Amino acid sequence: MGRSVQPLRPSPVRNPREKKVCDVAEGRKNGLYSGISEELSALMRTGWADTERRDLRPSEQAPYAARRRAALSARFPGERLVIPSGNLKVRSNDDTYPFRPYSGYVHMTGDQARDGALVLEPRADGGHDAYCYQLPRDSRDDNEFWTGPTAELWMGRRRSLAESEIVLGLPCRDVRTAAGDLTAASGTPTRIVRGIDPSLEAAVTTDEERDAELEEALSDLRLVKDQWEIAELRKAVDSTVRGFTDVIGELSRAIASSERWIEGTFFRRARLEGNAVGYGSICAAGEHATIMHWTDNDGPVRPGDLLLFDAGVESRTLYTADVTRTLPISGTFTPLQRKVYDAVYEAQEAGMAAVKPGAAYRDFHEASQRHLAARLVEWGFIEGPADRAYELGLQRRFTMAGTGHMLGLDVHDCAQARNEEYVDGVLEPGMVLTVEPGLYFQPDDLTVPEEWRGIGVRIEDDLVVTDDGHENLSAGLPRSADDVEAWMARFAG
Repeated sequence: MGRSVQPLRPSPVRNPREKKVCDVAEGRKNGLYSGISEELSALMRTGWADTERRDLRPSEQAPYAARRRAALSARFPGERLVIPSGNLKVRSNDDTYPFRPYSGYVHMTGDQARDGALVLEPRADGGHDAYCYQLPRDSRDDNEFWTGPTAELWMGRRRSLAESEIVLGLPCRDVRTAAGDLTAASGTPTRIVRGIDPSLEAAVTTDEERDAELEEALSDLRLVKDQWEIAELRKAVDSTVRGFTDVIGELSRAIASSERWIEGTFFRRARLEGNAVGYGSICAAGEHATIMHWTDNDGPVRPGDLLLFDAGVESRTLYTADVTRTLPISGTFTPLQRKVYDAVYEAQEAGMAAVKPGAAYRDFHEASQRHLAARLVEWGFIEGPADRAYELGLQRRFTMAGTGHMLGLDVHDCAQARNEEYVDGVLEPGMVLTVEPGLYFQPDDLTVPEEWRGIGVRIEDDLVVTDDGHENLSAGLPRSADDVEAWMARFAG
């Protein structure tokens, strides 16, 4: 995580005519005010209404988060567990990036506050008492609430500790005491998620291997989503479907400008209905479609080319969709574009058919990749037979990536889960994953005919494993070539 941002305080007074000032630390260089007079300090500390909220109720997520904490507790009896939310990161000078909390903290608390931490304190019976450190409201009895860019008057009202206790269903403590509390209780075996909050990490004595096991457990526990999480993912996907339709409706304006019009159009929907985008949108037109993670989005959008558009809305509870469609910018695929598109569509159909409870996680990837390997052998781009080509991984020159991943609070969710629970595991009802085969013919690839170079196609959908198969959460977006063309004819501007 980036450096923590501390409030920037004015420099001492230099004007001899100014009255005695409060004792303030040296702060921002080149500030326009040299200090705070006693009169100003007194003025700022008076006349404020009581804004404590007494009408709050526990969040909808609170009981689900409690069950998740109980599952985590059962894995580590007798040990203290520390899960920080993270700190602000400096973008430039006193400007910070938008804060996004650590996903494991969100999953265990439902909270999105900065500078917080969940602590599971071990009990003698093997269980844990959970409490949440939070940054409390700034006091109006001194200058801290208005003397810096991270103060409440600058950044907005925070919840009080009492309010957070109601919303989260957890006892809450002042995070400014957290480092001291953890240091004082150093005799208890402790694990912490590393790389999130340096000050808390410095306050505990742990070892890297045991801390990594805590992070693994937090990822493991996100592999199967509860019903509340699936509902949130459904909301994110539904907003994403609307965002894709927005983009189709503004293609003519993208043609007149650049890929950035597409990026901005989708971002508007993401901010209107969610928190933001769940990852950097890939708005890849023409040969940019062959770049797996093209996010510069500054290229031209030309009729006759393809647009590979990969984007997802992140819900206000931070669950993200991840959907890709490859669109003919002119509204109609050329014969060669359709040939490549159909091969990817058929590979996705094969992969999706393999998504069901009891199937190996790798099955959908293998089904899609075997289909694409066979097509590449058929076209003469790799040496067959197809089974041999697949076993040697020869298709990867043109398919590049794996065929999907878990999805949830992170776009690549559960990334630290144990291999035996994830890639070497078995699908269970409640797991949510993407199926996203693709073919990418690089513009400088001399092993394929010239007319194939610069064509990139990916189709990606978000599936939840059900008791008897799967549900395609993103089925609201057309997938087949004919349906894509009909969709564009209806909505394209």
